[in-house]
Amino acid sequence: MNSERWSTHVVEIRGDEVTKRYRKGDVRALLDREWRALTLLDAHAPGLAPAPIAVDRDAVPPTVVMSRVPGVPLRGSPVDAERTAAMAETLDALYAAVPYDRLARVPMRPDHQAGLIARLRTWHGRGPGPAAAAVVRAALREGMAWLDRSGLAAGPDVPGAPVFGPGDGNLANYLWDEHASRVRVVDFEDSGRSDRAFELAEITEHVSGWVDGGFDATAFLDCFDLTAEERSRLRECRRLLALTWLFILSFEDPAHRRNPPGTAEGQAGRLRELLG
Repeated sequence: MNSERWSTHVVEIRGDEVTKRYRKGDVRALLDREWRALTLLDAHAPGLAPAPIAVDRDAVPPTVVMSRVPGVPLRGSPVDAERTAAMAETLDALYAAVPYDRLARVPMRPDHQAGLIARLRTWHGRGPGPAAAAVVRAALREGMAWLDRSGLAAGPDVPGAPVFGPGDGNLANYLWDEHASRVRVVDFEDSGRSDRAFELAEITEHVSGWVDGGFDATAFLDCFDLTAEERSRLRECRRLLALTWLFILSFEDPAHRRNPPGTAEGQAGRLRELLG
């Protein structure tokens, strides 16, 4: 999932600095979200993320320079109880970091609830990829039937208190520093205003959390003191994100796999379990 072929950026590390060059997609929007996140977190929660050093919007490609933070990605190895607790502690601090008056001026993160539902309906009209297995197609139909009766489309995009969300649940973006027993966060291209339940669903349902094994979503979620309303919304958001991933995986070309064989079928099972 992190190969350069699919990445929106190129990263260069020199000493204590990291240079990120944006080369695909809406590069100015990606850069602006990243720079805004780095400056906000540096002001309100220093140490949770890289510190901003320089930005060049007119460079070709546009570029952000930030500090290098210590640690190794959580993705690809078992996430034990210590790392799970440290990740939850970091996210609790990150979600609460930006003051409400400042957060109100932060744009909604991309692919939040309304945008994601619209995208799912477009994908549903197009249908799954030609190589999608029967179990995947059946789970997609069940997922869309759930979405139609869920009422999410008519609900508010951010119910309850807003939070600042990183917007990317890939465990590769969470770095474990064993010397400090701390997790830090990188990659804020999709960051913005969100809500806690949606962001937690973004992490627990990201394919990186289960395809490599070793991440206990239940133990992770148990670290958070969620209200009854948040728990109810979390359940619905997990279903929404799981359905999104199933569509993404259904489009995968078997000749150019980004994930191991059987990942889409495994995701179909995960969605059906969440819908049950």
